[in-house]
Amino acid sequence: MYTAILVAHLAIAATLIGLVLIQHGKGADAGAAFGSGASATVFGSRGSTSFLSKLTALFAAGFFATSMVLAMLAGTYRSQHSVIDSDGGANQPEAQEQSPPSPSQTTPAAPPGPVPDTAPAPAPPPPSSP
Repeated sequence: MYTAILVAHLAIAATLIGLVLIQHGKGADAGAAFGSGASATVFGSRGSTSFLSKLTALFAAGFFATSMVLAMLAGTYRSQHSVIDSDGGANQPEAQEQSPPSPSQTTPAAPPGPVPDTAPAPAPPPPSSP
């Protein structure tokens, strides 16, 4: 159900973008910039809403509704497993089938810290007494 709503949401979003892009802007006429036409009104002449405007409003309401449903589903949806903890079964270690190594088979751990490349510097000579 979540996937179906998500696919519908994406389809509505793409359609809404297309509808907004193909509509004719209110101030797109060159004459509107210079006051021709209905310059007495504050926002220019605006007749009844067109079919594209009504369709855009309908798709905007659908986008809002699917957004709310997806938000509610995302809040209640819980996965049964962690993506981090599982690797999909591709890299199952074979060490689980074998017995653990005995202490004689283990190698000693390396000493902590960096290993010096050169011999240590000689100690300074003791102070001489006069």
